[in-house]
Amino acid sequence: MLTRRHMLATAGAAALAAGTYDAGAQANYPNQPIRILVGYAAGGGVDIVSRLLQEPMRAALGQPIIIENRTGASAMIATGAVAKAPPDGYTLLMAASGEVAINHFLFKEKMAYDPAKELVPIALIGIVPCVVVVNAASPAHNPKELVAYAKANPGKLSFSSSGIGNPQQLAGELMNSMAGIQVLHVPYRGSAPAVTDVATGAVTMSFSSLAAALPLMDAGKIRAVAVTSKERMPQLPNVAPLSEGAPGLAGYELLNWFAMFGTAGTPPDIVNRLNGIVNTALKDTAVSGKLLPQGIVPKLMNAAEFKTFVDSERTKFGKIVEQANIKLSN
Repeated sequence: MLTRRHMLATAGAAALAAGTYDAGAQANYPNQPIRILVGYAAGGGVDIVSRLLQEPMRAALGQPIIIENRTGASAMIATGAVAKAPPDGYTLLMAASGEVAINHFLFKEKMAYDPAKELVPIALIGIVPCVVVVNAASPAHNPKELVAYAKANPGKLSFSSSGIGNPQQLAGELMNSMAGIQVLHVPYRGSAPAVTDVATGAVTMSFSSLAAALPLMDAGKIRAVAVTSKERMPQLPNVAPLSEGAPGLAGYELLNWFAMFGTAGTPPDIVNRLNGIVNTALKDTAVSGKLLPQGIVPKLMNAAEFKTFVDSERTKFGKIVEQANIKLSN
């Protein structure tokens, strides 16, 4: 017959064994290939980031790093797979802000995973500020003129984005709310048509990634009048932050970002080791020099700082979705 003392002793022994196993697993990590799941097609920004880090990670860890593109469901198929994977550091996620910090406000009960509970932030790769672009013939040349133009034409102007509920739309909605203006959101299926219609005059402005807007900027058909980061982008040193557009926009910032996540419960030693490897790679100009042309500004944070950042971003995105009443059926 099992006594209470026997059960407690057995439980303690099991816990000790589990701790020993975890310590041993961490000490041997990694002893097999590591997969990085990407919820987007090859050639996109998140995929490019993954492949830039592939070799530095392989060199540091001594194991093959396999990039696996699992597209679909707004990148939630790949994200859900990592959320449900064993928490051992062998299945990682390279993600944008949407699938880990925005989608759960849009899909809610339809989501098969809880990013706040089932994923652990590992490392921020970089921020991707939106570039606010207008037609070359627009009277707006900077943030102040853009806001003044919108205030002089309430309800008459429009902004495009690459889809409903993405950081580009949230950036425009936050501008509307803070500046007290009315610029209508026009969603597109992808960044290319969203910026092309700025060039044709079908929409007034677009909140776009630099990578999508740059060809038309170089062709002189559109121009950048603001960025949505607090600081100027190193790629566009002459373009001021949107926060300078009006007193109400002081403190404005809305970013997309790319980052690495793991499964919740991954040992902190593994998380911190991966974080250090990523940050070391980002200091290498061979890596950072290839991120900048994509409109990505590398940012280094330790794992604790990155977790705080993600929590803050979730709160910000959630408030914008609620205040703007953003629904996927819009």
